Amino acid sequence: MTVPAGSFQTYSAIGIREDLEEAIYDISPTQTPFLTMCKRGTATNTVHEWQRDSLASANTANAAIEGDDAANGTSTPTTRLKNYCQISTKYAVVSGTQNAVNTAGRNKEMAYQLMKRTEEMKRDMESILTQNHGSSAGGTGTARQLAGAESWLSVNKTTLGSGGGNSTTGFVTSTGLVSAAADASTAGTFVVSALKAIIRECWTNGGSPSVIMAGPFNKTQLSGFTGIATLYREASATASGTRIIGAADVYVSDFGEHRIVPNRFMRDRTCLVLDMDYWAVHYLRKFQQYEIARTGDSEKRQIVSEYTLVCRNELASGKVTDLTTS
Repeated sequence: MTVPAGSFQTYSAIGIREDLEEAIYDISPTQTPFLTMCKRGTATNTVHEWQRDSLASANTANAAIEGDDAANGTSTPTTRLKNYCQISTKYAVVSGTQNAVNTAGRNKEMAYQLMKRTEEMKRDMESILTQNHGSSAGGTGTARQLAGAESWLSVNKTTLGSGGGNSTTGFVTSTGLVSAAADASTAGTFVVSALKAIIRECWTNGGSPSVIMAGPFNKTQLSGFTGIATLYREASATASGTRIIGAADVYVSDFGEHRIVPNRFMRDRTCLVLDMDYWAVHYLRKFQQYEIARTGDSEKRQIVSEYTLVCRNELASGKVTDLTTS
């Protein structure tokens, strides 16, 4: 059809208000399972220390002669461990004009930017706490760094790769530091026998690991593991239709039930087997927000947290390393 002559259309109109939704859609993940499950504590110095001890091995020759004198009462000292408090920060700088204009999806720009920075810092902390990096005392021009969970686990460990993997030193008493573990040059496929072996080692050493934490690819590998029974695909009638279950959320081993937790921010090449009773985050400074002095027509805010990871006893947890990620 032909548009009648003189029709006034939107294409030439001036003054039409924009149609912009009062919402901002952001699907960036913010779940931090390791940080969330860790115990909480307080640090009072930039170096946080704690002690670990163990009992003597069971002695089947422990039989005494009647009336014999007491002997062999030698005691062993505890092991003193430490980690450094790391400072993590985020900044937000917003001009006075931007804070004053009418914005869509948020009332004030600074409040929105602070909310984003807080979520970003939690993601940073989750990566820092779980991944493979050593501790550092820092210096005048160098930041202190805490040792992540991967680096602490030097006993209950196995590699499925080849070419230099599985050399985790853990905490070294002579230096007071934890070094980053060496990765294998070639990764291997995650297999159930490796997982069973680490769970067994943790249990034998006294731990009760209840959490298996893995990245996205190896979480799907875990769901495909077979055990004594066939991995069933259950279809049950529900109010909304048929439900198909094709994933594993709990792994039952000879030593108990273990919750399988996916983690987007840990390294996908490592699977952590964790007894969360022996992991804690201690804060020298909890999340704090500061207003920084103005140097012009901008508002400045800083978010700061100073914290460290406490591996109370590494024998309770373990890891399977050098896994393929695709």
